Amino acid sequence: MKFILLVHHNEQFLRELGEAKHQQLIAESVQLTHQLNSKGQYLDASPLHPSSTATIVQMREDQRLVTDGPFAETREQVGGYFLIDVENLDEAIDIAARIPGARIGTVEIRPVMEVAGLPGK
Repeated sequence: MKFILLVHHNEQFLRELGEAKHQQLIAESVQLTHQLNSKGQYLDASPLHPSSTATIVQMREDQRLVTDGPFAETREQVGGYFLIDVENLDEAIDIAARIPGARIGTVEIRPVMEVAGLPGK
């Protein structure tokens, strides 16, 4: 079963941690991906650039609306993701608890829908 683990954190808090701590969190995440890969659970993972780099696209009445910045002003932003393939939600929860971002923010676990007809399916 595929799950996406969305890592939410406060970008301001992350900036205040400093570059060395940030790089340490990334190194720990990379190490976790290798552990997951050795068990056949890893599909993909990546940190995201800050929400200030986001571009929002909406279609309304056949008009394309493009805006800079995050979709919503919130205390925490999506900072990255892990895409995993595990037996069940309990395994996904165990992995989410090991993500370094869970120590400074929140990890949201969402099952991924399988859609027939997508490339590679």
